[in-house]
Order: sequence, then C-alpha cells, then structure tokens
Amino acid sequence: MALRKIRVLELAGLAPVPYCGQVLADLGAEVIRVDRAGSAFNIDQQSRGKKSIALNMKDHSGQKILRSLARSSDVLLDPFRPGVMERLNCGPERIANERLIFARLSGFGQTGPMRDVAGHDINYLAQSGVLDSLRDSTGKPLPPINLVADFAGGGAMMALGVTSALIERGNTGKGQVLDLAMSEGAAYASGFLWSMKSLFPGTKGSNMLDGGAPFYGVYETKDCRFMALGAIEPQFYQVFLEKSKLGDVEGLPDQMDQTEWENLRKIIAEKFLEKTQAEWTCIFHLTDACVSPVMTAEEAAENEHNKERNSFVLDEHGEYFPHPVPRSSNSIGTDAVPIIQPKVGEHTVEILSELYSKREVRSFLENGIVS
Repeated sequence: MALRKIRVLELAGLAPVPYCGQVLADLGAEVIRVDRAGSAFNIDQQSRGKKSIALNMKDHSGQKILRSLARSSDVLLDPFRPGVMERLNCGPERIANERLIFARLSGFGQTGPMRDVAGHDINYLAQSGVLDSLRDSTGKPLPPINLVADFAGGGAMMALGVTSALIERGNTGKGQVLDLAMSEGAAYASGFLWSMKSLFPGTKGSNMLDGGAPFYGVYETKDCRFMALGAIEPQFYQVFLEKSKLGDVEGLPDQMDQTEWENLRKIIAEKFLEKTQAEWTCIFHLTDACVSPVMTAEEAAENEHNKERNSFVLDEHGEYFPHPVPRSSNSIGTDAVPIIQPKVGEHTVEILSELYSKREVRSFLENGIVS
C-alpha cells in the first residue's frame, strides 16, 4: 500500500484529525494514536487499524517520550488550538527531526487575530463564505452535518497535505510544518462556488443547483420515503418524463422556464406521491433518468450495486463502514481493510519497548507517565 513503512503520530482529538489519521492508516501507514494516560475510552472511534499509546502529556517525562517518538516518526498530527503543543514542550522547534512533517489543524489557522478563537464546523463555514450559499427554502442559511469544514475541508485536506509533503520530502529530504485552517479548507473544498458563479446568478435558493430547479431536488413518495431527482441535461430529463409518465401531461411547463418552476415543482411532487419508493425505484432502475431512492446507511450497505463492489465492509462488531477509496489496481485482493479498533493504551508497552528498557517502561507505568 502507498504509505507502508510510514509512521504517523496522531495526538488524540475529535472528528477531523482522527479522520485524517484513519485515511492515512487505510493507505497503509502505521498510525499511533496518542491517548491520555488514565483514560478508559476514546470517544472518537475513527481508529480502525491504528495503535494506541497512552501518555500523561502534562508530565515532563510524558512530553519527553512524545519527543522521542517524534524523532523516529514521519508525520505528527496536531489537533489542538495554536500554542498548545508549544506549552507541552512539543512544538515543531522542540523536535529534533528535520524529516518530520508536523501537520497542524485548527479552526482559523496558526496566525491571525482569530487564531485563538473557539469554534465548530458551523463557525468555520460562516467564516469561509460557504454557509451563505447553503440556504433552505425560506432563505435562511442551513448548515449541513459537520462534513464540509471538519471533514472535506479539514481531515481530507490534511491527509492530502501530508501525502504531498511526503512526496516533497522524497525530493528534498526535509520535512515541513503544515498549517491548515478549517475555515480556509472549507472554502478551498468549495472552490466550485467561486469559479462557477455563473451557475448561481439569482437569489440564493432560486438557482439550478441550490434548490431552485424542480428537476434537481428531493421528493416524497406515497409511503413517506424519498426519491432524489437530478435530471439536469435535456436528454436525461426526457427519460424522466417518459418513465414517470409526466410526458403525457398536457400543458407541462418547459424545463428551463424559470417563471414556471414552482408550478412544475408541484406537478412533479404530486406525481411522486402516486407511488411508493420501491415502485419508483423499480421504474427508474438502470435508466438514465437520474432518479435514485434516498437510502438509509443500512440500505446502502445492502444495495445490490454496492454489495457487488464491496462498497461497505463489516468491522469487528459486525457493523458496516465505507470501504476506503480510491481502489488501487496494485492492492486489490492483497491488502485487507483494517477493521480492529485499539483500546486506549493497548500498544503502550510494545511501542515504548522500541525506545526504552523493560525497567524504564515499568517505571513509567508505575509512576503514571503512561498507561
């Protein structure tokens, strides 16, 4: 796998950094999650295939252990607010490893007047200018689940930055410090909104891709389920009309007549209410109408197409999770997807034994430096 033999230290956090570490682990890296000594459970369970060492980072000996681990690592993932790692005596300048990639993820970045401000995905979206484009039918900004800033603009961009830095290190022999602000990552991941402004000429919620177009939206069915309609192109819209029998409706408004969009939306909504989701799914199955059933996570895992592609994998508890992407022709059938999640401190002794004697490790345990 691409990152085999790469060692990553992931300071335990929530959501974006654990996701970054999970991506790197799925790509073959040895990811060591640094948990808090004495903690019995890590609430963030994005840890398949990772190892866990539990350190008391408030103790100078614990800090020294982390610096020692970082000297023999390729990547360190910092999930804390600016300055925290420095206060723990583990900032980039304290680690004697010029090949280390020190990746720092924070809400607003390591510099600037907002560097120390607390926030969450919704705040980073607001700061980025993206939230203004995500509005409901009343015109009110509607934040999605914390996927845009935390994951697309945060964890995923961080993983991309780390892999890029590893490639650069292969050319220069030197590591670097990466500064990723989720507010900026959200904007970058949403760059389409900036580069394709021509697709959004009207007021928010009145354009083709933001809920304005009746042929690009979600409709309720007879059994209170939903179908997703995305028939933008004329040829696909024509298939939709034929399969739904809407093409037989006399006086049906023209697809691109925006003055009639609300009327067309009502007609389409009434049509979808005539049948159940299962009936519509059968009607549109394997057609180019661009109509899909809105499935639950469980239904997606059991879907015929997804099952054939092994799109979801069972973990150690028998629960489905998404298969890592993209698929590589070099690893199909040879590399198993990691499914085991470590217990906090499960690998503490194993990892420390690489650097310290049994006597020293025992002393660390007895003194609460590690657990």
